[in-house]
Amino acid sequence: MSRIYFYKLTVDDGGAPCAERGLLSLAICKPMIRRTAQTGDLIFGFAANSLHEDNRLIYVAEISERVEDGRYYESARFKGRSDRIYERVGAAFHIRIPPQFHTEKHLVHDLGKAPAYDRATVLISTEFRYFGGSFPEDYKAAFPAISRAVGSLGQGHRVNIAPTLEGELLKYRETLWQRYRGQLIVGKPNTPPRVGISHRGGGCGIIEKSGRALP
Repeated sequence: MSRIYFYKLTVDDGGAPCAERGLLSLAICKPMIRRTAQTGDLIFGFAANSLHEDNRLIYVAEISERVEDGRYYESARFKGRSDRIYERVGAAFHIRIPPQFHTEKHLVHDLGKAPAYDRATVLISTEFRYFGGSFPEDYKAAFPAISRAVGSLGQGHRVNIAPTLEGELLKYRETLWQRYRGQLIVGKPNTPPRVGISHRGGGCGIIEKSGRALP
């Protein structure tokens, strides 16, 4: 049974998510999503009002792989990616110098406490569409249930979503895959990376999820 997650981002600077070189990764922030999302799940990220008042779609991704136990920060597959901001030194993780996006004080939030580092799971997607803040993908007229749900999102999360909303999200995914066939990265981040910026707060904690199967 695959699930659908959707939430609002308050920061869009290429860190969470990171869309580069044909991969989209969620490595920092959003620990609840990273710990629970499985292969085949869908994630929709919309802009919070503070980012764009139209609540434009920032990205949608189908999870292709879970990279667990901090292996994302050690594997040569992911070398050079912008969100690979931590490194293992001996048995412990540390922030890479110079820091990008976060600082050492965010390590526990992103990776969990040593020695378990139970949040050090990174979600990878090869099936995604990233629009960023620079590309206003308009969905409100065609998908009124999505528009209402995104507009009313608050803090916290719910376990189930209504069938009508779920149907629209699945239809929207299908529409985007067709409309932007072959285009994984359509737009650019809203802002360039800023050292030490935290993606915590609304950008990580406004979540909706569905337990229904995807077609």
